[in-house]
Amino acid sequence: MPPGIFAFLAALPLLLTILTMAVFLWPAQRAMPAVWLLAAAVAFFAWKMEPLRILAASLEGALLALNILVIVAGAILVLNVLRAGGGLDAINKGFNHISSDRRVQVLIIAWLFSSFIEGAAGFGTPAALVAPLLVGLGFPPLCAVMVALICNSTAVTFGAVGTTINVGLGTALAGLLHSELGLASFLKTVGVQAALINMIVGSLIPLFAVMLMTRIFGNKGSLWEGAAVWPLALISGFSFTIPSYLTALLLGPELPSIIGGLVGLSLVIFLVSRGHFLPSHSWDFPPSRLWRKDWGGKSESPPEEKGSVSLGLAWTPYIIIALLLIITRLPALPFQEILSAFTISWENILGQPQVSYRVEPLYLPGIIPFALVAAVTLFLHRISVQKAKRILLQTGRQLMPAAVALFFTVGMVRILVQSHINEAGLNSMLLVMSSFSAALIGEAWPFFAPFLGSLGAFVSGSNTVSNILFGGFQHGVALSLDISRPLVLALHAVGGATGNMIAVHNVIAVCTVTGILGTEGIVIRRNLAPAFFYAAAVGLLGLLFAYA
Repeated sequence: MPPGIFAFLAALPLLLTILTMAVFLWPAQRAMPAVWLLAAAVAFFAWKMEPLRILAASLEGALLALNILVIVAGAILVLNVLRAGGGLDAINKGFNHISSDRRVQVLIIAWLFSSFIEGAAGFGTPAALVAPLLVGLGFPPLCAVMVALICNSTAVTFGAVGTTINVGLGTALAGLLHSELGLASFLKTVGVQAALINMIVGSLIPLFAVMLMTRIFGNKGSLWEGAAVWPLALISGFSFTIPSYLTALLLGPELPSIIGGLVGLSLVIFLVSRGHFLPSHSWDFPPSRLWRKDWGGKSESPPEEKGSVSLGLAWTPYIIIALLLIITRLPALPFQEILSAFTISWENILGQPQVSYRVEPLYLPGIIPFALVAAVTLFLHRISVQKAKRILLQTGRQLMPAAVALFFTVGMVRILVQSHINEAGLNSMLLVMSSFSAALIGEAWPFFAPFLGSLGAFVSGSNTVSNILFGGFQHGVALSLDISRPLVLALHAVGGATGNMIAVHNVIAVCTVTGILGTEGIVIRRNLAPAFFYAAAVGLLGLLFAYA
């Protein structure tokens, strides 16, 4: 058969992912088992893979997905403990007294606080947490959803403690790199390039968010009312992206969003509390009686909970998390080597060559620091044993849909990767797709790379999953075109962050928690423009970096 036919067959699982999740709006836990089954069928009938190898690759994927779930579980557990103990309530109230200007509130809460939460928890948590907070402060629900999703983008490049890079791309690239290239070093280079791209382009996102807000939800419908806060907006943007870049350069991809968020929050709150860089006039929405029907109704702030913890104690778990991550990731200290010493491995799974699994459980952030800090926080916030049991059950229920989706998603990807050993005499399915795409699009690929990342996040609701789905494909295209592989993968990772603005699953979740379910189409249409221009700017920058 012509190469194009084999490329089409290899792409069928990815095309089915897009069809079921973007067109039919199936949830991932329903779509991905069907996608895995199709990948297994193509591997068996077209690539002539042995059934035992297909099973071994799927089992390898399930084990790799378990690593991701441990991180997700730890991040959600910390958040649930904070919520149950009143810590989140205390953090929310602390923002109420900083500024009454809605533009400033967007910069601090929707951009910087959301970015920090993305680095600490990720997986859709920031927008779902921030949007109700903004509604409680008096934002129209539709506006709260839009700005929360737009601002929850740049930090998504790294996600929760670098999961999108280390786990997402690490899973996709396992077995694809030459043995002399260390995967950790390669991923650090990807993270540095992604952080550099975001420092140039992502720093403008908070300014665009406030301009879009004043244009759509202001009395005058003016972009310039948002632009009036440009000095503080640019400071907010760069106060996150510059520390993020330096962190990626010095420490790696695990801490950029956490440290960037902490530094940015501290700096901007300090400046605003002293009246620096504030506009001459405060900006607010029109009275709620004049709001359009599709904006949603005004919400009253929730009453204070009895027994709520102090603001300092509420922030303590996240500060401990940041400190533990730093001291356990610095090569100069002994803790990295100590935690990495204990490993679990399974070589040649089911007797299949090059199909293997290895994990350092104590080095997974889900164990240390997340689970450890969650246990300490139970004591600090005086949470009863009964409430702790309910928190564990709630966390387990939240994980179940993600577990099903991830097991089948990563299993499908490993089938594509491990298909290089077959009886049809073909290259792996990933390499066949990549070679054909490289020949079809050619040297313009760096411009399109972030759009593929955006598409992956749009259909899956996760930049980590987008990286797992398409990371190996992007690596193969870069290899075929002989352009920088870390650059193309960085473009993909940043592109996935832009797709988070319009990711179907995230939009539905945030609309649900703000009480405007049914307006998802409006949100996606409104956020499509900033997502497109963000990805296009990243693509143009990619062309410049690749060929200049």
